[in-house]
Amino acid sequence: MANHVSCSGAKLTGEDVVLCSGCSCALDLCISALANAGDNILIPRPGFSLYSTLAVGLGIEVKEYDLIPEKSWEADLDHMASLVDENTRAIIVNNPSNPCGSVFSEQHLKDILTVAEKHCLPIIADEIYDHFVFSGSRYIPIASLTTTVPVLSCGGLTKRFLVPGWRMGWITIHDRNDIFGQEVRDGLKRLSQRIIGANTLIQGALPIILKETPQSFFDTTIEVIERNAKLAYERLSQVPGLSPVMPAGAMYMMVGIDRSQFPVFRSDLEIVETLIKEQSVFCLPGKCFNIDDFFRIVLTIPERFMHEACDRIEEFCLQHSYLSTKETMALLKINEDSAAEEAESGSDEGVDLRRASSSSSCDSDGQHEKFQQPRKKHPRPTPLLRRETVTRLV
Repeated sequence: MANHVSCSGAKLTGEDVVLCSGCSCALDLCISALANAGDNILIPRPGFSLYSTLAVGLGIEVKEYDLIPEKSWEADLDHMASLVDENTRAIIVNNPSNPCGSVFSEQHLKDILTVAEKHCLPIIADEIYDHFVFSGSRYIPIASLTTTVPVLSCGGLTKRFLVPGWRMGWITIHDRNDIFGQEVRDGLKRLSQRIIGANTLIQGALPIILKETPQSFFDTTIEVIERNAKLAYERLSQVPGLSPVMPAGAMYMMVGIDRSQFPVFRSDLEIVETLIKEQSVFCLPGKCFNIDDFFRIVLTIPERFMHEACDRIEEFCLQHSYLSTKETMALLKINEDSAAEEAESGSDEGVDLRRASSSSSCDSDGQHEKFQQPRKKHPRPTPLLRRETVTRLV
């Protein structure tokens, strides 16, 4: 395990590795070892909700530093620094990111380390998506960039090896100046013994899994996810009211919502709930990641389902958008006025026109199909999914 995770400038031994029951368990142990009740840790927003769940359950406060969508979800470093106080014990850095799909550059990771070093804080690095990056991007372990900031890196088999449920994770301790000392190391090992431990069958298979999984397996996986990311980004960028942020890795894409285009909804949660009711497309609202007016989609579904999901999302948005509703009502008013003028002139045509406009403007579902914006046609898979079939993008 130490040989597998060692990187340039951060060579490890078996003493630097703690095996855990999955990466979530690894995060739990790191937070528990570094902070006590009444302390606080810094976590990203939007971010994986488990960070808060684990910390708050231990009486540890969480302070959320913002990620900036306009900068491919880089951390707002000034905001991060402003949150630090005398009770701050660690900064959690998730790279590549869930839910954002961002991959930090070497310079940005160094900038984060500068903040940590200035305030004498260790890093808890959630690197479960290590090497899960698209073409043109590069994964850099944050521990490889510092000799002064201690790093606890959390990883596992689940994501890159596509084996959720096998419960095999690890913590690697990067501490070249022995800042943690034996206290943190011993604490992590003792905490890891509260349960029997990581899956023993998978521990036995771990050397073969790490050494003999062909590179072609990882390459094929990345190609599928990246192709879906490009497809979803292209399609959803054309939908009025939506602003997807193109990911650079991991399995996810965040999609911004201009709620002024959807005035009937009070939140992203209402939009997502209505989307699944009307179109059977299941996404996660930004609320799950403590950010408003976004939803997250997962990019792991087969490509034909991604096409179908984008079709349904587009249809939903056109049906509920302010522009669509406004144009529909304007056209109806024009027809009504025209019909009234014809009626006043004594022509039966006006009555027929009004009746025609009323019947053709709405289909049986009240969707105003006749007056929707022209839609770009995309090839749909055959046969189409039935509406009762839920397309999961969570």
